Amino acid sequence: MAIPPETTEQITWHHFEQTDIRVGTIVRAEEYPEARRPAFILTVDLGPLGLKKTSAQITKHYTCPELIGKQVLCVTNLGKKQIGKVMSEILVTGFEDAQGDIVLAQPAAQVPNGSKLK
Repeated sequence: MAIPPETTEQITWHHFEQTDIRVGTIVRAEEYPEARRPAFILTVDLGPLGLKKTSAQITKHYTCPELIGKQVLCVTNLGKKQIGKVMSEILVTGFEDAQGDIVLAQPAAQVPNGSKLK
């Protein structure tokens, strides 16, 4: 899969600051067999923001047991979205690999849950 060209659309610094990206630790991961595309249901501890649930299509690079304890970057202010039987409260971020499968975005070192991306 080719890497898409860089976007030409610019946003303001103010718009970027409105995106609330925080780190959280995956505390639960379970299979989601009802999903149209292979996915897991994740519960993420975002510290002062509490536990949040989401669905993530990350089954190519991860198993449920190995996800427990991983810190991930999450967009926390997109609002809730129904994804099948799951009410997603956050967006866990990642990058597509060469095959289009998602690799999680993670901090390089352990940081407190709920820390905001600066």
